[in-house]
Amino acid sequence: MPMNRIQYQRGVSMPEFFSRCGTEAQCAAALAALRWPQGSRCPRCASAEHYLVGHGARTLYQCQECRHQTSLTVGSVMECTNRPLTTWFLAIYLITQTKTGLSALALMRQLGTSCRTAWVVHQKLMKAMASRDSEQHLSGLVQVDDAYLGGERPGVGGRGSPNKVPIVVAVATNDQGHLMRVKLNAVAGFTGEAITAWARANLMPGCDVRSDSLGCFAGAIDNIVLGCRLPREVPQLQWVNTVLGNLNTMINGTHKSFKFGM
Repeated sequence: MPMNRIQYQRGVSMPEFFSRCGTEAQCAAALAALRWPQGSRCPRCASAEHYLVGHGARTLYQCQECRHQTSLTVGSVMECTNRPLTTWFLAIYLITQTKTGLSALALMRQLGTSCRTAWVVHQKLMKAMASRDSEQHLSGLVQVDDAYLGGERPGVGGRGSPNKVPIVVAVATNDQGHLMRVKLNAVAGFTGEAITAWARANLMPGCDVRSDSLGCFAGAIDNIVLGCRLPREVPQLQWVNTVLGNLNTMINGTHKSFKFGM
């Protein structure tokens, strides 16, 4: 059996993560480099001259010109928290590295916090990722497919079941075929109007789209190449099928008794 190279991509190991972000000072330096790549500036007067006041988690940057105080975490999901940066960074690592999903209860055990704290941290990080994702549009080579999510409840079965929500799965890759960005969005239905609205909100003009032969895609998206109807016969949809499989694994890994069908 040939190796699935998607599954064997190298990530950041736990020892590597702790070597980079194992201390509060390392996390603070990493966050400062991300927030202020050109050096810190006072948000009030834009002066670069400052000194530190306070200590520990309450360290503040005080401007030498106007005496305005700001913190490293202001305006971020970590603002107004008494949790150390190491806890936040570890939560980010755990949530983004797992393919099976991570419940607040599992995160609580890993962070050594209360369940309430783990839940709040989890919700804030997921909300921040969703907000960031909504601002980004897919470009370049994009794979698109349709799917349904829904619970096992009595009623009409099949694709037209009112128990199921139609979703569009889209994956952008680079010229080497490596995944760059993923979008999963619920839509009103697989109609030309709904897919047109989705495309305008999520695709950059001129991107090269690959999909199966579902008619609503062809009528709503420019520069689209359609394949046959069976996903296994469309090698261009390999990443989309992988994402759908990971979505199934993630939901089952987080919600142990959650039942749904695709």
